[in-house]
Amino acid sequence: MKNIDKYVVVAVLVLSGLCPVNIALADAITPLEHKPGYDMKTVERGRYLLRTSGCNDCHTAGYLPSEGKTPEALWLTGDTFGWRGPWGTTYGSNLRLLADQLTEEQWVARARTLKVRPPMPWFNLNAMTAEDLGAMYQFLRYLGPAGKPAPAYVPPDQEPPVPYATFPAPPG
Repeated sequence: MKNIDKYVVVAVLVLSGLCPVNIALADAITPLEHKPGYDMKTVERGRYLLRTSGCNDCHTAGYLPSEGKTPEALWLTGDTFGWRGPWGTTYGSNLRLLADQLTEEQWVARARTLKVRPPMPWFNLNAMTAEDLGAMYQFLRYLGPAGKPAPAYVPPDQEPPVPYATFPAPPG
């Protein structure tokens, strides 16, 4: 495995479902503080789903290299680490800013019809129930807006800024 970036190895494991880190850490999380206007059972469900579905892996800066020890206050604020492949270079978007711009109904509709570039497993969101997607939205709203937008997509013929992981072209 010479010259293989550890991020690529982790990304492959996460995307292939072979990385149990998120599930193992899910039990170690402390209960959330109650906020008026929130159904805390729904918020906790959203927190659990976002944590165990691997969302933080790409949408939270430093989450993978810290083995999931990134403070929750920084969760889901996007990342400047790029994922480069034949499609170009994509970045984990700031989900907290996105949720702040949408109603729950808009969030659910968007997640159910989303089709975007790799490595985002949009097909997993498409398959989720409206209840689970709503719980994810409620947790994002509970956290509130934070951070700034992630970098814009970089086309395949342009060199993205570092850092980024490179995916090989699919077998032809």
